[in-house]
Amino acid sequence: MALTRIGLAGLAVMGQNLALNIAEKGFPISVYNRTTSKVDETVQRAKVEGNLPVYGFHDPASFVSSIQKPRVVIMLVKAGAPVDQTIATLAAHLEQGDCIIDGGNEWYENTERREKAMEERGLLYLGMGVSGGEEGARNGPSLMPGGSFEAYKYIEDILLKVAAQVPDSGPCVTYIGKGGSGNFVKMVHNGIEYGDMQLIAEAYDVLKSVGKLTNSELQQVFSEWNKGELLSFLIEITADIFGIKDEQGEGYLVDKVLDKTGMKGTGKWTVQQAAELSVAAPTIEASLDSRFLSGLKDERVEASKIFQGDYSTGLPVDKAQLIEDVRQALYASKICSYAQGMNIIKAKSSEKGWGLNLGELARIWKGGCIIRAIFLDRIKKAYDRNPNLANLLVDPEFAQEIMDRQAAWRRVVCLAINNGVSTPGMSASLAYFDSYRRDRLPANLVQAQRDYFGAHTYERVDMSGSYHTEWFKIARNSKI
Repeated sequence: MALTRIGLAGLAVMGQNLALNIAEKGFPISVYNRTTSKVDETVQRAKVEGNLPVYGFHDPASFVSSIQKPRVVIMLVKAGAPVDQTIATLAAHLEQGDCIIDGGNEWYENTERREKAMEERGLLYLGMGVSGGEEGARNGPSLMPGGSFEAYKYIEDILLKVAAQVPDSGPCVTYIGKGGSGNFVKMVHNGIEYGDMQLIAEAYDVLKSVGKLTNSELQQVFSEWNKGELLSFLIEITADIFGIKDEQGEGYLVDKVLDKTGMKGTGKWTVQQAAELSVAAPTIEASLDSRFLSGLKDERVEASKIFQGDYSTGLPVDKAQLIEDVRQALYASKICSYAQGMNIIKAKSSEKGWGLNLGELARIWKGGCIIRAIFLDRIKKAYDRNPNLANLLVDPEFAQEIMDRQAAWRRVVCLAINNGVSTPGMSASLAYFDSYRRDRLPANLVQAQRDYFGAHTYERVDMSGSYHTEWFKIARNSKI
């Protein structure tokens, strides 16, 4: 057989689907997996799905030798030790100038460590975020490659065809930047995704718990929302979920799903990085805390017995008004979630000297990925207008939209509080906005306290310099 254009190692569902996508776009591909049955399964799928040029290999040596030089191999294996093990297996057969691409959700510093180690062996290395889940991998994901630019140029032609295609803005891929920037951007993408999903869940909770909407009504509402400014993949699938009946019993499936949310770590990493960079990300943090609390199912069941009672106000609710208010509150909160994510990326880019283009990131998230949404086009335009935008909230268009929606936003949060319905994401978003828009915060008191007990000093609003006051002595003398 002729040499293939590229190789892929790691044939779980994501790996299989990406391999088939690459083959379908006209690039012959070699595939390998430590469990050889996965190789045979992938080759069989390729035959069934159109006799696609996918060639399977059961050993790493023949796999590597089947790829044209300079060889490019994509890995799609579990992050951490399995990546290092796969690299060791492949590198034993690769030659100087060949390239390895990690397409998993890897910690960015691991990517930088591996890039350096591969460079010492004469190999190129890329860390590439892949978003879109199984469906995206097969039909067009959003791709976020970072690391060796030379390595990126090896496969740019493939990525441009394999990525999701958005008619008005092109393929959803771009060279992100140096080092671990691709993995970092994908990590924050997932953090924004956490915030987005939490906000949607809160909108659902308020509409169901306070507005008493049925699943049928919820499906109709979310379907309608998906025709306007909230048009997005997550709103679309949420509408779908509300319409699916339980095949194993009566009623709707969503009501039978255990209220316990899983996670794989990227949301936690995002919050940790926000803290390391001193970037406020309360919406994303609230979404992570909500997942932690959801995991305490047994404790919550017991707590519900202790804190029994009717927490609703009992006041009548105008359904139509509530639906409109929740829509506006969701949109305003969503802006805050994206603003926080972009600020984390901007801060890291500044720290590492990556020179990331935030508008270009918004562009490649418009298709293929989980957070794809129509308003990403407007985020791109905001950063195109001002690449040095301090915060998405102060872009003139977004600022006006926040102002137009803040009354509804406040009504929803107050209504939820008064009815005992938790809205941590919406509440945190509103608090973020209210803190950011104020020119004077009560931080003066906190700093005075720090100086009182720890002599940490403080600055003054009326003169320059650092000051320390013997607060304790003055207070004690005033009491004598």
